[in-house]
Amino acid sequence: MEKDDLALFPAKYSEKWGYIDDETGSILIKRYDDYNFLQVLGAAIGRIWRPIRKRGYINKKGNFVIEPQFDYTCDFSNGLARVKIGDKYGYIDKTGSVVIEPQFGDDESYDFSEGLARVKIGGKWGYIDMTGSYVSKPQFDHASDFSDGLACVLIGRKWGYIDKTGSYVINPQLNLPAHDFSEGLALVNVGRKWGYIDKTGNFVIEPQFDWARGFSEGLAPVKDGDYPHKWGYIDKTGGFVIEPQFDEAWNFSEGLACVGIVKYPNTKYGFIDKTGSFVINPQFDGAGLFSEGLACVKFGWKYGHIDKKGNFVIYPVLDVAENFSEGLAKVRIGDKFGYVNKKGKIVRMWQGVIGGRF
Repeated sequence: MEKDDLALFPAKYSEKWGYIDDETGSILIKRYDDYNFLQVLGAAIGRIWRPIRKRGYINKKGNFVIEPQFDYTCDFSNGLARVKIGDKYGYIDKTGSVVIEPQFGDDESYDFSEGLARVKIGGKWGYIDMTGSYVSKPQFDHASDFSDGLACVLIGRKWGYIDKTGSYVINPQLNLPAHDFSEGLALVNVGRKWGYIDKTGNFVIEPQFDWARGFSEGLAPVKDGDYPHKWGYIDKTGGFVIEPQFDEAWNFSEGLACVGIVKYPNTKYGFIDKTGSFVINPQFDGAGLFSEGLACVKFGWKYGHIDKKGNFVIYPVLDVAENFSEGLAKVRIGDKFGYVNKKGKIVRMWQGVIGGRF
């Protein structure tokens, strides 16, 4: 799909859904009664349904790529989408061809992740590849998506990890749910303390923290019992890079992390760098992660977006705001929804609910 084809986004107009040009604001297509929209792997594919409630997929020109024929549709992931035909789910490719026959009930299948999808048959979970063949037959009482090449599974009351052949890399031995692997380590709980294991199942960082999060950009936020109710950041050796001092702490994103400091009776949020120094002082009533160079923050009862110097690019006048994706952020002002660009310009606003993130 050519780049010029990607300059459209969904809007509701006179009780019909359509698409407008994001530069001119001209309404190009306006003939659908409802829609859901997504973008996958740089190719824009939307899914819509007509009053007869059959759903299909369209491109940003409004042309059907896959004609409405499904009772439910899901996002494309790894090139396949989960769809419902009758009362069963299967998987289609981007031509609309059924690749994996419908055979799974509600809540018995998930989207593909790293080339495999978890499915449930006869009350047990297993994994299929993109041809529908089982790489791990249904045998688990619970299962998670693959992440970092491994998936966490439950047998009886014990958790372990399997690889993409279905073989155990870490035998079921953990009593409490373990987290997905991230940057080569997984967060696990033993005796009410959190630690980190590597892909052999050995503890790289012994369970010692009252609470913790996964690794991101080489660091993980943890709450240390020796510093009551305070968060700091450790590296992959388990040593503190940033000493516990924050009342709340979140993962690093684009080199900065959001942290909270209690200023009675409220908590104020700011951003630190990897030395623990404040780059943006605590002043916001809420804040998200940086995405595409900007972060959504709450100031009083309104939302706006700041740059990495803490300057407002979009002033806090929004009732609802989300992070930027593909250069646009979804926002709400009063009962109108729309999108803003990174210059703070409202691209368009509409009455009622509109589409999701790009």
